[in-house]
Amino acid sequence: MKFSRVFPALVTGVGVFTAGSAGAAAQELDTTEDLLRRLTEAPGPSAFEEEVRRVVVAEFEALGAAIEYDGLGSVHAELPASGDGPRVMVTAHLDEVGLMVQHITSDGFIRVKNLGGFLGHAYPDQRWTILGRNGPVLAISGLPTVHVSTNAQRSQVWSVDQVALDVGATSREEVEAMGVRPGDGIAPWSPFAVLPNDRYAAKGWDDRVGLAVMIAAARRIRAEGIELPGDVVWVATTQEEIGLRGAQTAVDHARPDIGISIEAGVSADYPGIGPTQAQERLGSGPGIFLLDSSMIPNRRFRDFFFDVAEQEGIPLQPDVLTGYGEDGAEIQRYDSGRPAVNMTVPTRYLHAHTGIIQRSDFDQAVELLIRVLVRLDEDTVEQIGSFEPR
Repeated sequence: MKFSRVFPALVTGVGVFTAGSAGAAAQELDTTEDLLRRLTEAPGPSAFEEEVRRVVVAEFEALGAAIEYDGLGSVHAELPASGDGPRVMVTAHLDEVGLMVQHITSDGFIRVKNLGGFLGHAYPDQRWTILGRNGPVLAISGLPTVHVSTNAQRSQVWSVDQVALDVGATSREEVEAMGVRPGDGIAPWSPFAVLPNDRYAAKGWDDRVGLAVMIAAARRIRAEGIELPGDVVWVATTQEEIGLRGAQTAVDHARPDIGISIEAGVSADYPGIGPTQAQERLGSGPGIFLLDSSMIPNRRFRDFFFDVAEQEGIPLQPDVLTGYGEDGAEIQRYDSGRPAVNMTVPTRYLHAHTGIIQRSDFDQAVELLIRVLVRLDEDTVEQIGSFEPR
């Protein structure tokens, strides 16, 4: 049974769930919300980013950008330059955490392996999209029935080896007839929803929200005729969730003088998480990582972001993490080294079926990115990258 035949309205995005007194309803989305919906609902586990790539390419082509691809499939988009200053790489990644089909059992269940990092809590009782050769297929990761579960089973955290996806089949042959085979990618299934207080729930914010910030900024730069001092190459990378692989090839293709990574931030404003783990909060503006497991940002570039934010009246939240990895690390290591930072949109519940962001944080991230880009002239970039004593 094909996924697109099971829930055609949700697959095509006709009708968006809204949380309110009236329950589920169809809501007219503005252009930003529609962009967020299309990006998050597109399935794109690491190395299977085709549907997300299609959205990104269409958006940049509509702006008149020249499109190139590197050898791993990252997208490089360039708009006509208005200056001859430094080359800036602005990047976000296409992929989301997911699974891969490992093998199919004789009675029609599908065993899987990880593509990226999930908590064991996230595996059971969920819906998934298998990207089969004949199109997407809906799968369920069932949960043992409570009535017959032992006490140990009731409190157990799953490992990926315990996951058995159910597509409604009774045999391996039926699964294969659906077009499912070992090596197929699997994405979480969770349609976009509008919540109160201009908050949005969806899968894949890591890093569809970064892609959306890039696209929204490029739209405004083009529509408002904003002149930039140098070239900006907008890069949507592949395979970030399995080791920053796309960024390694993308940065060599882009050859930047300076780089900005845009990511889903780690919000710490819900029960069970606190300031010793992360510091961002929804509704308090975009964030900037001061430390993660992959890099410490260039300090002058970091301070430049805070200065611009203050000048423009945009709140900017610092975040110091012990985990996380992001594409800015590969920009930083490129050639003899490049200044790089990682800007974020605070996000609750990363690497799960449904996360939450707030619209004001997104809009302020777009504004801050534009305000930074218009100031990155040759002298500024040279000063940021200099290590001569002042």
